[in-house]
Amino acid sequence: MSQYDYDMFTIGAGSGGVRASRIAASYGAKVAVAEEFRVGGTCVIRGCVPKKLFTYAADFAKSFKAAKGYGWDVGETSFNWQTLIANKDAEIDRLEAIYDRNLGNSDVEVIRSRAVIKDKHTIHLVNENRDVTAKYILIATGATPFIPPIEGAEFAISSNEAFNLKQLPADIVVVGGGYIAVEFASIFNGLGVDTHLLYRGEKILRGFDSDLQDSLTAEFALANIDVQLCTDISKIEKLDDGVLLHLNTGGTLKTGAVMYATGRVPNVAGLGLEAVGIQCGSKCEIIVTPQSQTSIDNIYAVGDVTDRANLTPVAIREGNAVAETLFNNNPMSVDHTLIPTAVFSSPEIGTIGLSEHQARREYNHIDVYVSSFRPMKNILAGSDSKMMMKLIVDHETDKMLGVHIMGPEAGEMIQMVGIAMRMGATKADFDATMAVHPTAAEELVTMKVPTRS
Repeated sequence: MSQYDYDMFTIGAGSGGVRASRIAASYGAKVAVAEEFRVGGTCVIRGCVPKKLFTYAADFAKSFKAAKGYGWDVGETSFNWQTLIANKDAEIDRLEAIYDRNLGNSDVEVIRSRAVIKDKHTIHLVNENRDVTAKYILIATGATPFIPPIEGAEFAISSNEAFNLKQLPADIVVVGGGYIAVEFASIFNGLGVDTHLLYRGEKILRGFDSDLQDSLTAEFALANIDVQLCTDISKIEKLDDGVLLHLNTGGTLKTGAVMYATGRVPNVAGLGLEAVGIQCGSKCEIIVTPQSQTSIDNIYAVGDVTDRANLTPVAIREGNAVAETLFNNNPMSVDHTLIPTAVFSSPEIGTIGLSEHQARREYNHIDVYVSSFRPMKNILAGSDSKMMMKLIVDHETDKMLGVHIMGPEAGEMIQMVGIAMRMGATKADFDATMAVHPTAAEELVTMKVPTRS
């Protein structure tokens, strides 16, 4: 009989924690997972899934407008925020039930409690006021939105609250320039909200390819999203009918609501990491080896709490690797290079590999192919919105270094491109691939002459 209550105890029932727990249990391990909120984690409950549903909702406005150019008379349309919220909530409930059921079917015990690490093998369950022990502990507590501690910060919302607003404001200010900021700016704008985007940097989407940054900024201008760069908020003042924002530029901006999307921080507060001596970095991220092992040999961490590549599929892979390593005698680590990703802004972005700036820094000679065009669907629709596609190639080896797409279904395209790049595809491979016509994606295999080298 084991000297511990569990072979593995997981703290956090998000994507990474659930996958690790189920795989470990499938190899005969006795596993429990503690969750103080809802099973499914950020992605399912208040992240990727509801965000994509909201994105679909916002996109209908463009579809209705475009339909007229194709002979459709859609008549008058109206939008009901409460209907969207109710239907979103029903879908989240359905998905949470599936996650819960799958854990049960895998013989993983789900404990609805906050968990605190007392020592390297002991976890205190706060809600039940009892201790349990485990041979291995897995931390999968994710991350939480960051709102800077300025005066009046309590009057701002984050993405968490945005998913459950009682009513849609007439106007809103979104603060930030990353994934979440541009996605929510697109969502609110599509739903008819007068939208402002404030970002303290010189370009939105910091770290992305410059052509993606510039192209999305231009598209936001077409959509009447007010983008104010090099701008931040110094103070938020509550009004009877909204908030008054005091800007670092010296001006003010009155709006119905202000939403911060200024990054996320690892969710480690109150976990007991200090007591057990788990090493953390400057942003409170748990420092781990490539095998997701912390500075304490029997404690592991996966997902956003480690701040490696903060994406749901990455957390799932990391959780799977931990279970394989510990319970199937199959040591695994996750390769965090060449990760395809999508930004569900409007228009959508798909990207993989190096930006042009990164490639110039790392390679002696690169070839850059850029194409910007109106997709066929937009012509009869009367829309000036453009697509942008960009290939970055190592001139010496012809190997594809980066692919960047902005436009409809860019996320779907970049998934397929990711397979080719994983296999080491060259520009010659792209050129030798027959185009599918008429599609937007054919542009990826028909760009023959470099835009610049």
